[in-house]
Amino acid sequence: MEDFSILEKKLNLSFKKKDFLIQAFTHRSYLNENPDFHLSHNERLEFLGDAVLELVVTHYLYLKYPDNHEGMLTNWRASLVNTEILAKIAYKLKFHDFLLVSKGEKREIYKAKASILANVFESFVGALYLDQGYNSCKNFIEQHLLVELDEIIEKGLYKDSKSKFQEEAQEKAGITPEYKVIKEVGPDHKKIFTLGVFLEEILIAEGTGASKQKAEEEAAKKALEIKKW
Repeated sequence: MEDFSILEKKLNLSFKKKDFLIQAFTHRSYLNENPDFHLSHNERLEFLGDAVLELVVTHYLYLKYPDNHEGMLTNWRASLVNTEILAKIAYKLKFHDFLLVSKGEKREIYKAKASILANVFESFVGALYLDQGYNSCKNFIEQHLLVELDEIIEKGLYKDSKSKFQEEAQEKAGITPEYKVIKEVGPDHKKIFTLGVFLEEILIAEGTGASKQKAEEEAAKKALEIKKW
C-alpha cells in the first residue's frame, strides 16, 4: 500500500477505493504464485480502460480537428492508442515499478516487455474510471498521452510504412514502388508470403507475413531503413 501511495502522489491522484488501483497492476501470473491474493487480475479493467481510452481520444480529436475527415482522425487515433506508445508512457510513469507479476515476468518487464506495460496503462485507466469517473480519465489521458499527438502529426508517424515508402520514392526518385510475390509456403489455409518491393526492376527489400498485405508492409518498413528515408 505504501508503494501505491507513492504512485498516487507522483500522479497527483488519490483513489477512494485502493483495491481498484492495486488490481490494475495485478498481472495474471502473480495470482499463479499467490493464489490467496484477495483481488483478481487486471484483464477486466484492461477491457474497460481500452474503451474509455478510445472514447476520450476520439472525443478530443473530434472537437480539436473539426475540418478533418474521419479517415484521418482514425489514423491519428490508431497511432496514439497502440502498444508502442502506451508502453512508452507507462514506462515513463514507472508503472513497471508497481506491477504485481510472477518472478519470471518481472525479469521480462525490465527488458521492456511492451505488451504488459501497454495493458497496465489500459487497466489503470479502467480503474481510474471506476473510482473517479470520465473527467478524471480525460485529464489523465490528455496530460500523458495526447501530448504525443503533435509530434505524430508533424513527423507523419500515423502513416503506415507502405504509404511512407511510396511518398518518399515518388518524391526522391520519381518512381512508384511495385510489390511482387517472391515465395509462398504452407497449406492454403496457413500460407506464409514473401514479397519484394522494387523500384523499377531493382529489389530494395523483402518482407514476410501471413498475408500479402502484411508482407508488403514489412518489406516497405525494411526498404525505408535501407534507403534511410
